[in-house]
Amino acid sequence: MKRIFSVAMLFILLFSMIKVDAQKTIEGINYATGKPIKVTIKDGKISKIEGIKKLSNENNDVFISQGFIDNQVNGFAGVTFSFGGSDLTQEGVEKATSELWKKGVTTYLPTLTTNSKELLINNFAVLSESIDNEKLLGSIPGFHLEGPYINPEDGFRGAHPKRFVRLPDWNEFMEFYKASGENILQVSVAPEMEGCQDFIKKCTEKGIVVSLAHHNANTEQVNLAVANGAKTSTHLGNGCANMINRHRNPLWPQLANDDLTITIICDGFHLLPEEIQVFYKVKGVDKTIITSDVTSYAALEPGEYKTQTGETIELTKEGMLRYPAQNVLYGSASAITKGVGHVMKVTGCSLADAVQMASTNAAKLYGLSDRGTMETGKRADLILFTLDDFKVNIKKTFVKGELVFSAE
Repeated sequence: MKRIFSVAMLFILLFSMIKVDAQKTIEGINYATGKPIKVTIKDGKISKIEGIKKLSNENNDVFISQGFIDNQVNGFAGVTFSFGGSDLTQEGVEKATSELWKKGVTTYLPTLTTNSKELLINNFAVLSESIDNEKLLGSIPGFHLEGPYINPEDGFRGAHPKRFVRLPDWNEFMEFYKASGENILQVSVAPEMEGCQDFIKKCTEKGIVVSLAHHNANTEQVNLAVANGAKTSTHLGNGCANMINRHRNPLWPQLANDDLTITIICDGFHLLPEEIQVFYKVKGVDKTIITSDVTSYAALEPGEYKTQTGETIELTKEGMLRYPAQNVLYGSASAITKGVGHVMKVTGCSLADAVQMASTNAAKLYGLSDRGTMETGKRADLILFTLDDFKVNIKKTFVKGELVFSAE
């Protein structure tokens, strides 16, 4: 019996060693250098990156890079994070995540927008369970709250329901924060609203990233917000009224303040090419983050839809999602993947710069030191893709070393 037991224990020990030592390699064209490389993965991390003469699979047009990081995902594939009556269950979150993996998004912040206190608390509570959901492989490090502390004026408010817009309330926000499991990484606010500057200070003290959004703040208010800790501008150029003063408007002070990083939606609808060009020239690669603002309406058939709060929106055949009542956009129907190719086409920036704006910069902003670059020791969140006429086509996605999507 002792011998049998010893053999069994030896087998288990050997099996464990094999499992621990298990590793895999991935080949592709380095997105930053344009040269073929082999990446070795062990225990969910990148253990080695080495140059090779040529790719063994002869797919000489397949790039490899770190996965994309999207800091503003309102929903995806029919699952909404912002409203009630949806598939906001763990199964729904898993569905949205797996569909985003197909787009090369390996990390994202589920984003909740302006709504009732009860709904926001409920949705944060549901989402908080996703942080430790092993099936998601750590793809959700935290959440983004956009609103409800924004400017209620038409245009600046965008598609946020006016009846739920309100002044900053720290006690209420702490209820949201507690419901989220203290996992709110970013909150987007209008700095000109009463009490907002103090609110910004308190968020900063807790390590929460504050972003300026859906506002009509002047230069003094923007600069004061930055002095109080605000770090970014949410989807700059959007969440803004169609008619603004050519001199005194919220765009110039945000562009002029060198301490503000901007996020921009590069889906081909939210910003004109010349807007993206100017924003990029002013802020540069290090101070620009590509985001999607994607919604649950992505991938649906063109037509009119009623939102959960009663507004009528339209998804055009070109893929634009608009809110006809105010003649403004209603979020995006395109994943961040489209933005990577579009920003290259519009600005002439390199693939390396586009990938940095779609991954590295966001990782730094939220202190996600385990991801955001393709380096040894980092999480093996990797994507293989082709670039055809500025269109990024995802071939394979690896999250924490696991193959979660293959187009083959």
